[in-house]
Amino acid sequence: MTQFDPRALLYQQGKLTPDEARNLAARTLSGCDDGELYLQYGVSEAFAFDDGRLKTADYSRDSGFGLRGVSGEMTGFAHASDISAQAIARAGETLQLLDPAVAQPSAPPQRSNRRLYTDASPLDGIEFARKVALLETIDAAARARDPRVSQVSVSLSASWNVVEIIRADGFVAQDIRPLVRLNIAIVAEANGRRERGSFGMGGRYLYDRLFDAEQWNRGIDIAVDQAMANLESVDAPAGEMTVLLGPGWPGVLLHEAIGHGLEGDFNRKGTSAFSGRIGERVAAPGVTVVDDGTLALDGGNGRRGSLSIDDEGTPTSQTVLIEDGILKAYMQDRLNARLMGVPATGNGRRESYQHAPMPRMTNTFMQAGNDNPAELLSRVKQGIFAKSFGGGQVDIVSGKFVFSCTEAYRIENGKLGAPIKGATLIGDGPSVLTKVRGIGDDLELDEGVGVCGKGGQSLPAGVGQPTLLVDGLTVGGTA
Repeated sequence: MTQFDPRALLYQQGKLTPDEARNLAARTLSGCDDGELYLQYGVSEAFAFDDGRLKTADYSRDSGFGLRGVSGEMTGFAHASDISAQAIARAGETLQLLDPAVAQPSAPPQRSNRRLYTDASPLDGIEFARKVALLETIDAAARARDPRVSQVSVSLSASWNVVEIIRADGFVAQDIRPLVRLNIAIVAEANGRRERGSFGMGGRYLYDRLFDAEQWNRGIDIAVDQAMANLESVDAPAGEMTVLLGPGWPGVLLHEAIGHGLEGDFNRKGTSAFSGRIGERVAAPGVTVVDDGTLALDGGNGRRGSLSIDDEGTPTSQTVLIEDGILKAYMQDRLNARLMGVPATGNGRRESYQHAPMPRMTNTFMQAGNDNPAELLSRVKQGIFAKSFGGGQVDIVSGKFVFSCTEAYRIENGKLGAPIKGATLIGDGPSVLTKVRGIGDDLELDEGVGVCGKGGQSLPAGVGQPTLLVDGLTVGGTA
């Protein structure tokens, strides 16, 4: 029996052959410093179960190419949803507007056979009826947890993408990328008050993990517990105080307030608070931050932000950004790495064939320290424990941020007190790193729901951190 070749989804008979693609890349990108022909075929589905019934069931399919040429600091880019030799040749006319390259073309990426996830499509492994039945089961189980649960929303989604990257020098790389996600949102109501709790999980694997009853029951428990805690919450205090940040998802603060400022393009242009500071102390001793696109879950499944190769064909890597408080490196795509005279780090990412790549995070997290989390809590006389975050806003140039807490508690005399509502954390990335006074030994990565936005492009990403004790953060409260 002949095995299906996913490349057949990119190369349709009578439209484009692999040889034609290589020849077109060589011809259209001649005279450029760098660039690539990026082919993509993708399918996705999404189900939403709300108010006791299936509200939406969406399916989409898309394919196309992006042709990018780079000369010096100039980039020419064209894309189309028609993967054909004729369309690619027309797109190549755009690159004729570039100034001719004055240097030797950049060397191709290092080749890699590493596979961080399965080639199989999650959409095909489980029939439609079972997907809907899972949502119904989770809805019923969540409502049965507590009579105060008044509303349940459950969503399930998956995508599968086949990509091929072709360079003028003959380099060709392929990647096949699955991605799944489950979200559970709870609304609890008591005494005229309504509060929310939520949970999500996902990654680069098949649906099997999400259909595991132990996993989704754990998710229900977390969402319900959060909603019930918020029902008992009191007004948040306000002012400058000590904050204990929980492990795992609170690393989103690190991602937004610090991670974007360590991407190569902002630093090459001098618009980041970390520009020109390689080798300087930017954080307290013990703070080590890495970006690692090679992470896999147990069983060989990739984490949400992981990639075997980036969208320029460079193998992803573990990049130490800050080591023991000293700034060591930035995250780089090929363009910014070349202009800054450093190696690419495998962080050239794009949302789809319709977008040019730029430096982006993969899985960005702070490594564990040596402190016992309970001992860190005991140090706090008056403060708050921020267990989970919602939305936030960050200014890349200054690093200033505002984050809202979705679950937080008072700390009084080294012990957790009442849950609080309306707490926001206000500060700036560069200074918050210097205020770290304790780093737990309990590093956790998020459950796999992160979405990172930059330059109009949204991408899956991972975050994480251990329990962190931070002095002197400003808390915006409701009290």
